[in-house]
Amino acid sequence: MKRAIYSTLFVFYILAFANAQETDPKATEVWEPVPEKVVPGAYQYSSAPSDAIVLFDGTDLSQWKKPKYTYGGDMKSVREVLEKKIPNIDEGTPPEWEVKDGAMIVKPRSGPIETIQKFGDMQLHLEFLSPYDPGKKGQQYSNSGVFLMGIYEVQVLNSYENTTYPNGQAGAVYKQHIPLVNASRPPGEWQTYDMVFMTPKFNEDGSLKSPATLTVFHNGVLIQNNVSIEGPCLYIGKPSYIPHPEKMPLLLQDHGDKVRFRNIWVREI
Repeated sequence: MKRAIYSTLFVFYILAFANAQETDPKATEVWEPVPEKVVPGAYQYSSAPSDAIVLFDGTDLSQWKKPKYTYGGDMKSVREVLEKKIPNIDEGTPPEWEVKDGAMIVKPRSGPIETIQKFGDMQLHLEFLSPYDPGKKGQQYSNSGVFLMGIYEVQVLNSYENTTYPNGQAGAVYKQHIPLVNASRPPGEWQTYDMVFMTPKFNEDGSLKSPATLTVFHNGVLIQNNVSIEGPCLYIGKPSYIPHPEKMPLLLQDHGDKVRFRNIWVREI
């Protein structure tokens, strides 16, 4: 009788733990190892190559829209968003972010923006600036994100002497891959991301044929080396792949902070 009771309690605890993994965002925070700090070389402005698609040259947001459907924080919401978004992928309204001094500036609580054009395999360059904002710390200090295909996120954050969980710091494939090193510059300075992204491939029945892969240089320093992405980057729970088109828009996140972006271009592969 006692053995049956213990077995029942064991199953209960296992189920409770599994449920916590799916509902508690802290369950997917990874705090070790902490990436070593690396001082990047001097900043050099990178003009777009001749075959690049320029998405933002500092003048206007004509290549962007405010999407009708954005992204989700867990697998259930991601699935619901994609079910609505994919058939209506071109829908959207003019973006509300500000353009000033050659940069686009997040307008807090206005929502994300995404490209009008859709992309698959690509080389991406963009520059961002985390404004100096005393009193903020952790995930609240200049948080944004680069969502490849609107699903797979490379975190944007002030990670210069700002402690947070490493799989959520600048350059992390959010809650999936910790950066190899921390190459962040101080807030108030422009920084660069250079990425090579290869999309996931799906079989005709919707099953995964091969995962997405990503290489990232942060301020010229390699921080993600051809890592395999596990599925949508989630705030809560574990990811799994959902079949989607070969090309999707690139999305920049509004997380409530006035992060700036400039000099954004793509080379299709």
